[in-house]
Amino acid sequence: MITVKGLTKVFEGNGECIRAVDDLSFSVAKGEVYGLLGPNGAGKTTTLRMVLGLLEPTSGYAEVAGFRSTEFPNEVKRRVGLVSASAGLYQWLSPREILLFFADLYGISPELAHQELDRLAELFDLHAFLDRRCATLSTGQKQRVQLARALIHNPPIMLLDEPTRGLDVLGTQVIFDYIVHVRDEGKAVIVSTHRLDEAQRLCDRFGLLHQGNLVSEGTFDELKQESGCSTLTEMFLQLADVKPASDDVQEATA
Repeated sequence: MITVKGLTKVFEGNGECIRAVDDLSFSVAKGEVYGLLGPNGAGKTTTLRMVLGLLEPTSGYAEVAGFRSTEFPNEVKRRVGLVSASAGLYQWLSPREILLFFADLYGISPELAHQELDRLAELFDLHAFLDRRCATLSTGQKQRVQLARALIHNPPIMLLDEPTRGLDVLGTQVIFDYIVHVRDEGKAVIVSTHRLDEAQRLCDRFGLLHQGNLVSEGTFDELKQESGCSTLTEMFLQLADVKPASDDVQEATA
């Protein structure tokens, strides 16, 4: 469902040349959760933006359900649901209005949009506050609305960018349950995070990203055999050859 081949992004300006992503290749199948792991600044968000068609690569390509993001960005967006810690809600709209608005943006018919709204309201227990303004909702309620919004067009592919950032234990568990749900629905999922302990609980395969390079990839057992380590944090330190006192380690193990 997702193919990334030789993806590279170089930012130039003020006499500097920064290679944020360097010749990155991986793939994700239906019903698979792929963990794109690494410290802040490793190139994870830049990669997701190129996959989604929001950022043009310097070279290489990303393909989603057979559509290259550089050639068919709108077709890609129709097939992807995005969950990001940095995404917000329209504070003066209700969850019902937001979900129907986004369904309309995706070209969903009104009849189907209302069917999906009812299904998601049941799934995420939105009924009690479905018609309240989002400005009045709690953090947990807003989180559930954001998760429902990413699914309103029933996409086959999900991208989650640092989805647990800033969340407490209960909020993090909601994200875990959400990922299990979309995997069980057969969706292809990429989870981008620097929280390696969380990824270890969730993902089927892992790509360890450091300074824009994919230093290793595989299942937990494959990475364990390659590194000789027993946790993802130790595997990252070993395979990326990162010194324990570096800032990268502090970010990767946060």
